[in-house]
Amino acid sequence: MDAEVVLQEEDMEGSWTLLSWLASFFMVFGGALPYIPQYQEIQRCSNTEGFSTRVCFVLLIANILRIFFWIGKQFEMTLLLQSVVMILTMFAMLHLCCTVHNTNRVSTRQHRLSDLNFQYFWKWSAFEDYLLFCFGFTVLCAVVTLLLLDSAVFVETLGSLALMFEAMLGLPQLLQNFDNRSTKGMSVKMVLLWTAGDVFKTTYFVMNESPAQFWVCGSVQIMIDVSILLQVLLYNQDSRVKLG
Repeated sequence: MDAEVVLQEEDMEGSWTLLSWLASFFMVFGGALPYIPQYQEIQRCSNTEGFSTRVCFVLLIANILRIFFWIGKQFEMTLLLQSVVMILTMFAMLHLCCTVHNTNRVSTRQHRLSDLNFQYFWKWSAFEDYLLFCFGFTVLCAVVTLLLLDSAVFVETLGSLALMFEAMLGLPQLLQNFDNRSTKGMSVKMVLLWTAGDVFKTTYFVMNESPAQFWVCGSVQIMIDVSILLQVLLYNQDSRVKLG
């Protein structure tokens, strides 16, 4: 009887370990999945107007800050790897957007980081400018973190900033949809996957007792995701009324 109990406990422990590994795998790569349909949509239409590249800006800043937060307060390795994957994903999105924009560009004038024109901030023509900006920001963060790493207040502030930026992930898309009065060109699948992913990761943060900043961030993201989905319903309804 005791042997059977031990076997059952071992089976349960093995199953829980497998589920834990699957959850960690999804946490690392799941954040990149919503951008696959948006990437395909941009390739198909050869148009970037429906997608806000400021989403990439928000996520790049958030994940660079999160990496330095990890250096000061080492939480799950899963979340560190998630940041690396997300940074690579955002660079892939920016590279595609730059390629499509330059292909469709009528004017010969290019906007470069070296112009130091704030009007065209994050609207540069060359992908290399985005890489250069992120490199400069990373070096700045590295210097400041090195100087203030022993300060618990600084580390917690860094974490709060990282997650505040991440919480605003959908805000640029929400505002762009509002300005355009349309969600045309935006992948609804992307937003649905955002929502599913944010619900999953918020649950993951709570169950794994991650720092409070993480689940607060996740909750804000869910609210923004739902707002964008409501825009899809609202603007599609408005289009049907106008066509009618």
